Amino acid sequence: MQLKKVLSLRTVVATSAGLTFASASFVAAVQVANYMAGESAWLAILIGGLLCLTAASCFSELNGALPSAAGIRLYFSRAFNERMSLTISILYMVVILGVIGAESYVLASVFKEALPGITPVLWIILLLAVVTVMNIRGIKIAGAFQDLITYGLTLSLIVIAGIALFKVNFQLEAPLYPGSIVGVVNAVAVGVFLFVGFEWVTPLAEEVTDNKLISKGMYLAIGLLSVTYALVTVAMTASVPKELLSASAAPHILFAREILGNSGLIGMLLLSLAASVTTFNAGLISVSRFMYASAREHVLPKVFSKVSIRYFTPYIAIWTLFAIGLVISVVVLLTGRYMMLVNMAAAMESIVYALAGLAVIRLRKKEPELARNYRVKGGNVIPWLACIIFSVLVLAVLITNPPVFIYLLCGFGICFLYVNKVVPRLKKKYTKQRRTRKRTARRET
Repeated sequence: MQLKKVLSLRTVVATSAGLTFASASFVAAVQVANYMAGESAWLAILIGGLLCLTAASCFSELNGALPSAAGIRLYFSRAFNERMSLTISILYMVVILGVIGAESYVLASVFKEALPGITPVLWIILLLAVVTVMNIRGIKIAGAFQDLITYGLTLSLIVIAGIALFKVNFQLEAPLYPGSIVGVVNAVAVGVFLFVGFEWVTPLAEEVTDNKLISKGMYLAIGLLSVTYALVTVAMTASVPKELLSASAAPHILFAREILGNSGLIGMLLLSLAASVTTFNAGLISVSRFMYASAREHVLPKVFSKVSIRYFTPYIAIWTLFAIGLVISVVVLLTGRYMMLVNMAAAMESIVYALAGLAVIRLRKKEPELARNYRVKGGNVIPWLACIIFSVLVLAVLITNPPVFIYLLCGFGICFLYVNKVVPRLKKKYTKQRRTRKRTARRET
């Protein structure tokens, strides 16, 4: 059974931006500000956005040539090889799920700050359950909800940032003196996390009304995120000392309370809920399609390829993600290691973006006749820039946070074992079943 082509540009933008709009993003934004001198955090964020545009260009060409719910798994498989592609894409999927865990921790901190009498785990279960049910009932319902929350959240954050900058009579005194080069590189590397997952809209290629909407949606989402995060980060650091913001797992709550008092606290609490919902919802929409496509191609167990007859959604994959997301969220709540997940996501994101640039170059050489409805301008300049720049950012994150390297290396090893031991068995099982069906069909005829 096929997925339905119902998604418009509005929903593509909302989904691309929605996965990155998370409460954990405010924590990352403060970390960016700490690396930069004065009030120049906005500069690192805009640079991060510009760099992500190079990656978006590469993903646009890859999606234009190979539109599929399999996304990066298919791109890297055609450009490099099947095993490398599977290992990287499965590890990336797991890291993206880890972002949900980081988001859950920040959301729990928000509730602890605002409503200490209510167990945060209950709110997380409720949010995950609501988003899961919406996804089960159909992509159009989940997409409409994503539109409402994402655009409402964006407008609200811009308004609050404007009020804060007006109240403190903010003036940009030293915009071009961001501090040391090392600090700027680290700030941009962490700033990439603010855009983490924008390209996970590519698995929706089989559900958009026109495949060209994927590339347009990614560009618009990055622009929207760049402006919003830059304004909010500058407003936060101009209103509250960086030291206080850095010491809190919910810096945006401190910021809202400082600017608007208790009403600001309540308002930001609602915005945090909205941000978490967009992350959960966009994650379920995109990752479930990746699981569906991988199972359809016998990389994951076949059960994940099942599509609801009534709603045309991969319901087994969606419910599985609900369970995994809940387990990860509880583990992070118990350990408090949310910043590790933030840095892992930033590093993994940069690895994937560097590989996307290299994949464009490789595919142009290997399959020059492949039809492409989008092609990056300027030859190989932008793909090479993406490859080199994001490789440097990976090194910056790993050198600054050595445990991230260890965790990613362990994750890579586990995924590599899965690809080399489990996947061949799944494909062998499928081949055997197909031969059995053919023999049965011949007997019946």
